[in-house]
Amino acid sequence: MSDGIKIDDMRAKTLVSALQAVQARVTKAASGRNVLLVAVSKLKPPADILALYQDESVKQRHFGENYAQELMEKAAMLPKDIQWHFIGGLQSNKCKPLASTLPNLHTVSSVDSLKKATQLNLGRSSFPTSPPLHIHIQLNTSGEASKSGTVPGPDTTALAQHIIKECSHLKLAGLMTIGAIARSKATGEGEENEDFKVLKEERDRLVGELGLDGEAGLELSMGMSEDFEGAIGMGSDEVRVGSTIFGTRPAKEDFKVKGDVEEGKA
Repeated sequence: MSDGIKIDDMRAKTLVSALQAVQARVTKAASGRNVLLVAVSKLKPPADILALYQDESVKQRHFGENYAQELMEKAAMLPKDIQWHFIGGLQSNKCKPLASTLPNLHTVSSVDSLKKATQLNLGRSSFPTSPPLHIHIQLNTSGEASKSGTVPGPDTTALAQHIIKECSHLKLAGLMTIGAIARSKATGEGEENEDFKVLKEERDRLVGELGLDGEAGLELSMGMSEDFEGAIGMGSDEVRVGSTIFGTRPAKEDFKVKGDVEEGKA
């Protein structure tokens, strides 16, 4: 199905080089730990994703998207063994359609309500032989009104218990935060980012309260282009890197999903 997508050789080389550089930085920061790198491809053409997918030197399979419609359109065009991560704000009415359309949807990292979890569970039931859909509970660790996410404490506990007990087609994989960009920029080398510290503390509390120790523990998804090395240093198991790999994004209103590379947009 991806046969009709045109890949520009020079663009592909640029992307592969950028991804290799990020992979090296992740490996160095991880110091032997396994840290998953999600390449955030939102508002970038399918050709960019396919270029990284096809290159044997990087073997990138995990890609992240922020918009449900864009993700579904791209997934229909691209190889079926890509592991998609939905990392953006998700409306409740989009949860079931998204989960019921993509058997290779690997993770939804922005779940912040019982209703969204329930709808995702209903959608995933369309694929009874597929593994459970991985779920990250999104926490608003910075307390910003503009940020989505549960408040650390009882609300997060209730959502975690709901996913574990009531949603058989979902797996509570971990916790996610975006955090305050200003806080990331202000955090000096060797200092701890307060948002990441809150997420770690909340993970440790939940693991203890819910008995999720050992292999059933909860991972941390924190860190993006500007702060992923610091996040890894504080224990992140997954980082979401976009612009450092793909370059500046186009405005959303200028983006259309299509097979060839958009001139002037990459």
